[in-house]
This record gives sequence, structure tokens and C-alpha cells, in this order.
Amino acid sequence: MLAHRYAVQSSTAASGHPQSAVVGVAVSDRFEIVFDTVVSSRKSVNLLRDPRIAFVLGSVSQDAAWTIQFEGLADELRGAERERLVALYLTVFPDGIDRQQWPGLTYFRARPTWIRSSDWTTEPPDIAELDAQALDRLRSG
Repeated sequence: MLAHRYAVQSSTAASGHPQSAVVGVAVSDRFEIVFDTVVSSRKSVNLLRDPRIAFVLGSVSQDAAWTIQFEGLADELRGAERERLVALYLTVFPDGIDRQQWPGLTYFRARPTWIRSSDWTTEPPDIAELDAQALDRLRSG
């Protein structure tokens, strides 16, 4: 997950329709995904109403052979968690320091409830799934 700085992020509009956007991401050692956005964006409005979120990390290049699918719950960062995760985000995107002056800039964290890694360079493909229990074990161990 650390190999990719951008991901397709999806949330659900009030109408029930899916909405997706490419976002810059930082990933913590707890598998949290952090990204910035403005409070007026569709993703922000959607996630404040319904915290369910999904991401796809990978490449769309012709020789792409690896993807990560991620489902989880998002929250808008506050307090000490905001400080910790914004610092992480800024190590990946130092230009984010300049964006902090934007009116309405905010940060979200997504915590996974399910992750699937697919490596298509092997035969058969190497596919691994982690559900919420497996993720808890990894984070605590």
C-alpha cells in the first residue's frame, strides 16, 4: 500500500449513487489511509453523512499487475489523531503545507474493515484477503 501515492476513493451520495475521485493518500502502519479535501467537496459531504468508504490502489499502466482493494469507515480528523496523521500525510505530500491555507481544508482517515491484495505476476495469482478480525490481529501484533 505504501508504494502508491494516489488512489481512487469512493463514497455514496445521499441519492444512493456512487461517487469516486482520485485522491493523494498516505498510509499508516495501522493500515489507515489519510487524505485531504475541502469541506464543500462531494466526498466530504458524503462521508460526514455516511462514513462508508472504498479505495482502489494500483496502476492503470499497461504492465500493471498488482492492486489493493480497501473497504472501511472514514472519520474527519480531530485532536491528537489529526496531528499524528497530518504529519504522516505531509511526509508523503510536502506541498500539502501550502494547501493548509486553503479555506475549508480538512483531513479524513479511513480505517479498513476489509482489504484484498491481488498480485497478477504469479501463476496462479497471489490473492490475499484480510477481514476485520485479521486486520485487528495484524495491528495489535
